Amino acid sequence: MSSNPADAPTPPPAGPGHGATVSREEFDALFESVRTWGRWAAADRGAWNRVTASHVQRATALIRSGTVVALGRPWDTRPGPDNAKPALHYMSELGDVEAPEPSVYKDFLAVDYHGKGVSHLDALSHVAYRGRLYDGRAAREVVDAAGARFGAVLALGPLVTRGVLIDLPAALGVTWLEPGHAVHAQDVMAAEKALGVTIGDGDAVLLRSGAFRRRRETGPWDPGAASAGWHVDAMPLLAERAIALLGGDGDSDVRPSPVEGVHSPVHTLAITAMGVPLLDNLDLEALSAACAEAGRYEFVLVVAPLNVPGGTGSPVNPVAIL
Repeated sequence: MSSNPADAPTPPPAGPGHGATVSREEFDALFESVRTWGRWAAADRGAWNRVTASHVQRATALIRSGTVVALGRPWDTRPGPDNAKPALHYMSELGDVEAPEPSVYKDFLAVDYHGKGVSHLDALSHVAYRGRLYDGRAAREVVDAAGARFGAVLALGPLVTRGVLIDLPAALGVTWLEPGHAVHAQDVMAAEKALGVTIGDGDAVLLRSGAFRRRRETGPWDPGAASAGWHVDAMPLLAERAIALLGGDGDSDVRPSPVEGVHSPVHTLAITAMGVPLLDNLDLEALSAACAEAGRYEFVLVVAPLNVPGGTGSPVNPVAIL
C-alpha cells in the first residue's frame, strides 16, 4: 500500500446526504450510456460472458500463500433493524435411541434472502427498470410464480475470477465509512493508487466500507435508511473497466438514494443496464486483514450459488484465496 497521503481520497463529511442529487432524466441518460443490451448471445449471463478460461487461469496464478477467507456473514435468525426477515434454523430430528445405530441429527434451513440480513448473489432476473430486465426482456413475460425463465442464477453457474478489494477505510486511514458515505469515481481511482491495485476486465470488484466492524462496535442500524455505497457517478468508470461482478459489505447502493424516484439506482445500473450480477452483504473484515498482511488487494474469488432452477439469486458464502 502506498504511504503517500496524496494518493488517498479525502474523507467526506460524516453522515448521510453528501452525495450529489441526480434527477430522473440524468439517471436515464446514465442508464443508456452504460447499457450493454444485445452485446452477448448468452444474454442471461450478461457481463459474466467476459470471464473466459484464460481469466480463470490468470486468477488462479495469484494464489501464493494459500490463505482461504470466507466472506459470507453468519446465518442470522435474530430479528433486528438490519434483519427484517430473519433466516430459519431449527432441529428437525434429535436422534432416536430405540432405532438401530447410528442415531442421526438433522436441521432445517429456510430464508427469504433478498434483503440486508443474508450474504447473497443477485442474478440478472432480480431487478427490472421500467418493466424491463437486462437485455430489454419484458419482466412480466419471463418471471412468474414458478421463477425466472431468463436471467436465472443457474445461467451464471459457479463464478471464478480475479477479485479486487477496494478497501476504502484502509485507503483513507479510517476505521469505517459512516452510513451515507457516497463513493465516487475519483475515490476509486485514488484508492487504486493507495492500495496498489488496478481494476481490469472480467474482475469482481468488492467494496469494503467497514460496515461489519462498525456494527460489531456500535450496534446494528437500518441500512435501508443509511448505508455507505457507490454513488451512481462511479458506474461509468466500472463500466469502462469492463467488470464482471460487483459486491460489497452492503448492497452496493449508497443510501439514502441520490436519485429521485429510484430506491436502488446502482442495482439498476449494474444488473439491468450493464448485466453485472451483484454480491450483497458480504463480511469483508477478515479479507481486509488478510490483504493488509499480504500487502496486496487482489485474489481469486469463488462464488458457488445453489442449484435453484428459476432462482433470481442465491444465498452464498463466497471464498477468497490469496
